Amino acid sequence: MKSLNEDLKTGQLKQVYLLYGEENYLKKQYKDRMTKAMLPEGDTMNYAYYEGKGADVNEIIDLSETLPFFTDRRLIVFENTGFFKNATPSLADYIKDLPETTFYLFIEKEIDKRGKLYKAVQKKGRVVELGMQDEGTLRKWILGLVKQEGKQMSDQTARYFLSEVGCDMENIQRELEKLFCYTLEKDVITNEDVDAICITQIENKIFVMVDAVAGRQQQKALQLYYDLLALKEPPMRVLFLLVRQFRMLLETKELQAKGFRGRDIAGKLKIQPFVAEKCTRQTGAFSMKSLRGILEDAADTEERVKTGRLTDTLAVELFIVKYSNAC
Repeated sequence: MKSLNEDLKTGQLKQVYLLYGEENYLKKQYKDRMTKAMLPEGDTMNYAYYEGKGADVNEIIDLSETLPFFTDRRLIVFENTGFFKNATPSLADYIKDLPETTFYLFIEKEIDKRGKLYKAVQKKGRVVELGMQDEGTLRKWILGLVKQEGKQMSDQTARYFLSEVGCDMENIQRELEKLFCYTLEKDVITNEDVDAICITQIENKIFVMVDAVAGRQQQKALQLYYDLLALKEPPMRVLFLLVRQFRMLLETKELQAKGFRGRDIAGKLKIQPFVAEKCTRQTGAFSMKSLRGILEDAADTEERVKTGRLTDTLAVELFIVKYSNAC
C-alpha cells in the first residue's frame, strides 16, 4: 500500500495495477483515487469499465488498441472479472506489449498467484494486496476520523467500538457516521454512546452467547438466540457461527498447549489480536475434550435437521440448552 501511495503522490503511475483482497472500502477508495489521477474529471470518452464474469477479451484488446481522445491515456477498469482465477492466456500475452497510451486497473477479491495473468501484471505493473486491516491501524483511522469531526474518543472506547462493530471498514464508517449524528451536542464519544446507537455484529453476539454457555447462563444464551431469530437470522447460520467459534476455541486451546500466546495465536489463526484475546479468555471454561464433544454434537445436530428428524429452530435451541445447562 505504501508503494501505491507513493505512485499517486509522485504521479509516476504504472501501466497496469492489480488491487486485490477482502477490504472493499480500501479497494473502492483507491479505485476512485487512481481514476482521478489517470484521467481528467468527467472524461468518459477514455474510460471503460468491465464488471463481473463474461467480459470479452477480444473486445478488450480491440479497445486497448484505440488511441485516447484529446488526452494521453485510456483507462480500462476491471472489477471482479475472475480473470485471475480462470485461464486468460491471450490477455496475459497482450499485456506484455500493451500500447503506451492504455492503462489497466484490475480490482479482484481472489486471485491465483500461479496464473500467467498474475505474473504478467506483476512484471509489467504493480500488485497490491488490500486485506483486512489490523486493530492498531483501524484504531488510528477511527481516532483520526473522530478528530476531523472535532470530537474526542479514548483509545479504550475505540477498542470497544471495534469489538462491537467488527473490522470491516465500510461498516465502521457507517457506524461512525451514526455516532457523530447521535453525539451532535457532545464533544466526547463514550462506550455508552456506542451501546446506544451502534449495531452489534452477529459475530460479537455469538461471542457473548458462548460466554453465556460457558457461564451456564442458560436464560441469557437463549435470549440471545431468540434475538437473532427476531432479526431474521436463519437458525442454521447461528449454528454455523457457534461451531466456528467453538472450533476457534479448540484451535486456540491447542496453540496454548504448545506455548503460543497473544499475538502469536492471532497470527497463527489469522484473526485480529482482540479476537484472539477473547478466545483466550473463553478457553478457560472448556477442556479440549469438551470442545471436541461440542463440535461432534453440532455435526450430529446438523445431520438431524437435514434428515428431517428435527426442525432447525428447535435443534439449535436444544443444542444451546444442552451446553448452557447449570447441571
